[in-house]
Amino acid sequence: MTSDVETRACDDDHQALRLWLRLLTCTNLIEADVRRRLTQRFSITLPRFDLMAQLDRCPDGLTMSELSKRMMVTGGNVTGITDQVEREGYVVREVMPHDRRVCRVRLTEAGRKVFAEMAAEHECWVKDLMAGLSEAEVKVLLDLLGRLKTHMVALKS
Repeated sequence: MTSDVETRACDDDHQALRLWLRLLTCTNLIEADVRRRLTQRFSITLPRFDLMAQLDRCPDGLTMSELSKRMMVTGGNVTGITDQVEREGYVVREVMPHDRRVCRVRLTEAGRKVFAEMAAEHECWVKDLMAGLSEAEVKVLLDLLGRLKTHMVALKS
């Protein structure tokens, strides 16, 4: 087995720690595979794909600060990513008439078309990566992780 964050765990570590490291390892493995495929198939980075995914969900566009929050990155990072995708012709910035310091970013028609193709393949990749689990196992895991998420959100309140 290759070295990953889970290899840090020992048999005598608390199960909660071992579970967290297993979740982190699975996340890292899936993300690395998706990053590789996006680069190979579409010559696009995961952050650029993520930006387009956020905009695809909001046809009227999002402000830079909304994108920053949704992508959980700094405003400077969003600006850099948006610059790249704008140069490719996939997004446009529109200055807001009520405040010229604020702009709304939205997908262009070309951006919508190329994102639809990428999203369809992305979904197939993720399904392939999860194929080691039966549908029933996926449902159980979803339910359990949903309970964990609910607990974590409640702790933040």
